[in-house]
Amino acid sequence: MLDISPVLLLSTAIIFLFVVARLNSCLFVPLLKHMDDRDKSIKKDLENAQSNSADVDGMLEEASHVIAEAKKEAAAIRDQAYNEAKEVADAKLASAKEELEAKTLKFAKELEDETKALKESLVAAMPQFNESLKAKISSI
Repeated sequence: MLDISPVLLLSTAIIFLFVVARLNSCLFVPLLKHMDDRDKSIKKDLENAQSNSADVDGMLEEASHVIAEAKKEAAAIRDQAYNEAKEVADAKLASAKEELEAKTLKFAKELEDETKALKESLVAAMPQFNESLKAKISSI
C-alpha cells in the first residue's frame, strides 16, 4: 500500500530544488538586498542626524551669542538715547531757569524802581501832609 516510487521521489526533489532556487533568485536575494540597503540607509540617516544635532547645537550657541550681542547693543542704544534725552532736558531746564532768573531780576528792578518812585512821591508830598496836619491841628 505504501509504495515509495523512486521516480516520483526524484521528480519531487527536483521540483523542490527548482522552487527553492527560483524563490532564492526571485524573492530571497532581492529581499535580502533590500534589507541590506535599508540598514545602510538607516545607518546613514543616523550619522546625518548626529551631525545635524552637532550643527544644531552650534547654531543654537551662535543664536544665543547673537541674542546676547543684540541685547548689549540695545542696552547701549537705550543708554545713549537716555543720556541724550537727559542732556536735552537739562539744557531746556537750564534755559528755563535762566529765563526765570532774568524775569525775577527784572521784576526786582521794577519793584525797586517803583519803591523809589513811591518814596520820592511821598517825600514830595510831605510838605502838603505837614500843612494839612497843621490845619487840622489848628482847627481843633
